[in-house]
Amino acid sequence: MAYLLLIHEPRGQRAGRAADEARQRYDEMMAFSADLQARGLLKAAESLRTDEHAVRINRADGTLRLLDGPFAEAREMVGGFFLLDVADRDEALDIARRCPAVAWATVEVRECAPCHVP
Repeated sequence: MAYLLLIHEPRGQRAGRAADEARQRYDEMMAFSADLQARGLLKAAESLRTDEHAVRINRADGTLRLLDGPFAEAREMVGGFFLLDVADRDEALDIARRCPAVAWATVEVRECAPCHVP
């Protein structure tokens, strides 16, 4: 079953880190990713740039709108993700509990499914 671990970071947190701390956290996440890859559980993983580099697109009232980040109304941003291929929800939750990011961010666990499935 496919599950997505979304890493929700407080906005501005990255800018407040010292370079050595930032590198240490990145290395921890890379080791976590390498372990999942070695176990055959990882389909994809990426770290994302901050939302200052993002664009939101929607079609409100029939008009296509683009909104450049950062998004002032957001207190968190998606900082990265892991796409897993696991047996079930319990395995996905077990992996999420061991993710280094839980020390500084929120890890959201979502099952992948077609958009017509509630």
